[in-house]
Amino acid sequence: MTEGLIVSSYIPLLAILCPATAAILILLSSKRPNVRESWTIIAGILQFSLIASMIPTVLDKKVVQCLLFPQTMFEGIAFGFKVDAFGLIFALTASFLWILVSFYSIGYMRSLKEHAQTRYYFCFAIAIFGAIGVAMSANLLSMYVFFEILTVSTYPLVIHEQSEEAIRAGHKYFAYLLTAGVFLLFAIMMTYYLTGTTDFTNGGIKALAELGSAYKLTLIILFFCFLLGFMKAAWMPFHSWLPTAMIAPTPVSALLHAVAVVKAGVFGIVRIVCYIYGVELMTSLYLGIALACIAGFTMIVANLFAIAQDNLKRRLAYSTINQLSYIILGAALLTSNGIRGAMIHIPFHGFMKITLFLCAGAIMVVTGKKNISEMGGVGRKMPVTMLAFTITAFGMCGIPPACGFISKWFLCLGTLQAHEIVFLFVLLTASLLDVVYFFPIIHTAFFKQPEGEAKAMEVKEAPLFMLIPLSITAIFSVLFLLDFILGLNVISMYFYKLVEVALENVI
Repeated sequence: MTEGLIVSSYIPLLAILCPATAAILILLSSKRPNVRESWTIIAGILQFSLIASMIPTVLDKKVVQCLLFPQTMFEGIAFGFKVDAFGLIFALTASFLWILVSFYSIGYMRSLKEHAQTRYYFCFAIAIFGAIGVAMSANLLSMYVFFEILTVSTYPLVIHEQSEEAIRAGHKYFAYLLTAGVFLLFAIMMTYYLTGTTDFTNGGIKALAELGSAYKLTLIILFFCFLLGFMKAAWMPFHSWLPTAMIAPTPVSALLHAVAVVKAGVFGIVRIVCYIYGVELMTSLYLGIALACIAGFTMIVANLFAIAQDNLKRRLAYSTINQLSYIILGAALLTSNGIRGAMIHIPFHGFMKITLFLCAGAIMVVTGKKNISEMGGVGRKMPVTMLAFTITAFGMCGIPPACGFISKWFLCLGTLQAHEIVFLFVLLTASLLDVVYFFPIIHTAFFKQPEGEAKAMEVKEAPLFMLIPLSITAIFSVLFLLDFILGLNVISMYFYKLVEVALENVI
């Protein structure tokens, strides 16, 4: 990256300030629910608009920079934001989905007459502040600060129910992710000690690559410290915090545990692979193979756990663990198609998985049912909700009409490009297991008869505040596929090209 490719702008700062400002206004409007929730919606729309305004600049192969502290106490380290194509993909995804989940939250929280709603919206805003900060961070130090903000702000959301089980889940959540923060900070300090910088660099930090032959063991240990630092990616065996955290309200599970928190983890891993170590150093140290083995193991085992779950949210949680490792595997293949598939799967999985969680929440609000075995006939009574669920469940399996087919196609091409047929087999096996645990949900909802008291229960669709957001995310999941296959260049002009710009800089 040369200085000529950098454009100085305050837009990243303004975008990051939107949720921070909203959080303050939410507290000040605690006794006026309509005003409080309006701040959330306004901030979400404004933030997404600001982030989207950077698309033309980034597509022009430039980086939007806003350094808050160009000089810090550590020489060679600044604090601020640099928005490149890869970071913009994550930022666009998280900011757009925040708007939809904010609308959904209004219907969900009011329908259940949830307590502490001001705290909920406040922490939600701060969590998005952290997630977007991670996406736009200029270097590892900036990323670390926003990573920890994301961890701390989501803790009250995990324990929102304030039951004994929720408190235990929160303690486990904190234990895992704060421990991860220690490893991440150590890895950042070691990187700075070895290279004198923590900046993300296209193709990896050159000074780190030059140490490859003399410090092999050190660099291998450092890489695994980074992996431990990104436990938010929920790779096995450091995954159990995620299913436990499903006790949180469904909108929290949807955005923070299907998009913001876990995507920050895999986003960080891809950053390390492509922008700190680089493909050549990863290859010479055989770290790509090691990372691919971790991802492959996680994909298969997580799917086996998912099959055994009757609670719908827990089944979706294990599905998330599996799908996150698709992204990790794509990066680990160290090929253009593999990394392309990984980058594309970040937003695609976000849109599909958030739909599934929103549908689960809608079913719970309307019927009170949380277990799959109790959902007989719900598809006939809530057809829009279950149609959205079915479409995106197909996509998670890599089956059209949803966009999961595209990212899995590129991941499969990536295994062939890397001449790793074993991992192609792993990908196909994992996709088959996706079918094994998703299709029974669809069958139960549409073809099984309700039992017991559920027969007499009058069920209708969820409130519009919930139904419209889940319908929009499902529709986008289909549009991504249609735009790609038909070459319409409607969405691809602003999305697929970002992936190509990002690839051009790292491969």
